[in-house]
Amino acid sequence: MAYDKFTVLRSTAVPMPIENVDTDQIIPARFLKATERKGFGDNLFRDWRYNNDDSPKQDFVLNNPIYSGKILVAGKNFGSGSSREHAAWAIYDYGFRCVVSSFFADIFKGNSLNIGILPVTVSPEFLEKIFTAIEADPKTELEVNLPEQKITILASGENESFAINGYKKHNMINGFDDIDYLQAMKAEIKTFADASMY
Repeated sequence: MAYDKFTVLRSTAVPMPIENVDTDQIIPARFLKATERKGFGDNLFRDWRYNNDDSPKQDFVLNNPIYSGKILVAGKNFGSGSSREHAAWAIYDYGFRCVVSSFFADIFKGNSLNIGILPVTVSPEFLEKIFTAIEADPKTELEVNLPEQKITILASGENESFAINGYKKHNMINGFDDIDYLQAMKAEIKTFADASMY
């Protein structure tokens, strides 16, 4: 399933400086029944967003109208716990296209890259600068430049480079998942297969 191409994202951000956020907090297990990637955004951080009577919890950041954007800025060790793909699906379905943290759980990181969410790992010091900038001005914009592998706080110009696997970078820039990547190479694969028959 192809997804949106990711090159340069400029957006305000939602700050969530909570460490050790696991996948059960991102999308509780009781919402994992669906097999398509649709509708999970409604239950993103469900138990943190809503009371038992489904009324919004006013003190949770996603319920605060001053924060918005396509970038989620999270605390250290984001996406730990079970390997459920639904956690990445929920983040994408809600509208986030990038998550910034100083550390991601490996499986969550892989699941995110597979569906078009860019996990950007920054130093703890730069992460703190981002949180400080958003706290000072909720309209602070970040620029995430995937081709250059750089994230910038636009108001101050401070920036930091980030690492990404070359194959995953190629796929995200082109909006490919693994199947799309292979389909884009059909001609080359056929040529190789034909040559191998002789």
